[in-house]
This record gives sequence, structure tokens and C-alpha cells, in this order.
Amino acid sequence: MINNIEGPILITGASGFIGSNLARKIANERSDVNILIRDKAKLWRITDILPKITVHHMDLTNRDDIFTCVKKIKPKTIFHLAAYGAHPLQKDIEKIEAINLHGTMNLLDACIESGFKTFINTGSSSEYGFKNKPMKETDFLEPNSYYAVFKAAATYYCQYLAKSKKMPIITIRPFSVYGQYDESTRLIPTLINSLLNNTCPPLVSPGTARDYIFIDDIVNAYLTASQRPDLGGEIFNIGSGKQTTIKEIVDLSILLTKANIKPKWGAMNQRIWDQNIWQADISKTKSMLNWSPKNNLEKGLTKTINWLKDNAN
Repeated sequence: MINNIEGPILITGASGFIGSNLARKIANERSDVNILIRDKAKLWRITDILPKITVHHMDLTNRDDIFTCVKKIKPKTIFHLAAYGAHPLQKDIEKIEAINLHGTMNLLDACIESGFKTFINTGSSSEYGFKNKPMKETDFLEPNSYYAVFKAAATYYCQYLAKSKKMPIITIRPFSVYGQYDESTRLIPTLINSLLNNTCPPLVSPGTARDYIFIDDIVNAYLTASQRPDLGGEIFNIGSGKQTTIKEIVDLSILLTKANIKPKWGAMNQRIWDQNIWQADISKTKSMLNWSPKNNLEKGLTKTINWLKDNAN
């Protein structure tokens, strides 16, 4: 599949969780991978593949620099994953707007001028807001944060250009991704690392739910979408299609790690995004993109546990 992707390849957000896994997967088989990285980006996730890729230190909000860089690279396949505001500590509203909306506009406009085969934009499930049923791509958007607002705006910008100019621009909306190279402060790595030390972190309500999707499946979805320029203008949910409560995550993790602990339910206050319903409808993704996840929760958690054991530092 990777050898069929038209190059040169350009990836933004390659130092992040999803982006680093995607970059690693491609760079291990290709020599024409370019990444855009801001000067202060933390590169711990991609240190091992830096010799295999071409790094461009670039700020997506600098329109002139982006146009100059893209004109030099002339990428044919673009994976756009750069973002700001998804983590609770990232609260600068102007920066959230600048990177998620204007950064996307700058990059896409530059790529349109240069010419490309496929542009894969990254949206967010938070664009939907809080729903009482599985989320469909046709649902009315009710963004639940500044981050979601500007992610939604970027998605609409990509979709408008794709349809009005008949361009191969596709948006992927990941749900709750977990796996190797995840941020250590997020639920699953925090939980597993604690259980491996026979402790348990404070938890919110056991009924809090998410649609968890393993990182390898997300990467596969990006690769699959990159070879479907005929689907320009489409938006695809990438999740498991199943809702999983935190209790189910904790119980299964305790079983797999053989930890001897009792969960501390309610020891952490509920956050605004802690909902009892959060599920992707992936029927469109299955039928149009011909993609479905290959890793169930037990398989994904087992791989994550093994990776965390081998990469404790």
C-alpha cells in the first residue's frame, strides 16, 4: 500500500501521537518523506526516523514561508495532522485559531498552487459536540470547545474547496485513539503504567464512555484514504464503531496486567467532555472507504501494554 502512494510525501504534525506513527510507518518503506516541524517541537517520538526523512522547520501560520516551502517540496500526497488545543493545557484561543484554521488554509492554498494528488486533512470527533446517539458525518455540528470550533471551520474550508474546485481533499475525523507513543498523561497510558506498578490512578465515573480506536488502525485509515483521490470532499469517521466505558477499559486492563488493585471510582471530578455517550457511526467509512478496524480492544490494549513495558522511559 505504501509504495503506491504518490510522492513526494508531506506530513505535518509528525512529532505528535498520530503523526509520528504515520511518519514512522511510511519512512520505513519510503525515502521521499518530508515533515514540517515548528522550532520548539518535541521530537522524542521520531528520533529514530529523523535520518530517514527531510525535516523543514516551519510555522504553519507564516503564509509566505509555507508557500515557499511547498513550492520547493512539490508534494503529491499531503497528510495534515498539525494541531493545537486538543490538550487541556493548550488554552491560547488566538493560537488555537491561528494553527487549526489559518494554518490549514495556508497549507492547503499552497498545495493547490503547487498541484497535488491527495490532501488528507485531520478533523476531530469534538466537532460534533455532545450527541445522544452514534455520530454520523451528516450530523449538525455543535462544537464543544474553541478547538472544536476551529477544527470544524477548517473541515468546512477543506470541503468547500474540494467540492467547488473538484479537488482531492479528504477529511478524517479520529475518535479516541490509543497505543504506542501516546501522551503519558492520557487515560490509557496513565492507567497501564499505574497497573504495571500495582497502583491505580484516580478515576471519574465508571459510566463515562468513548469510542476507542487503536493507533495502527488509524494509520491504516490515513494510508487507505491517500489512495482515494476520487473521494474528494468526503469526511470519514475513524473509530471502532463501538462505545466502551472507562469501567470496561479498567477491568480489561487489570485482567491483562494481572494487577491486584481496586479502582478508585469518583476520585477525580468529571470534566465537561466526560460523557456517557460518545460513539462513531462508521457505516459510511466501511462502505465508501472500504476500511474497518482490525484490532479489537483486547488486542489493542495488549499491544499497548507490551509497548509500555518495553519503553518505560
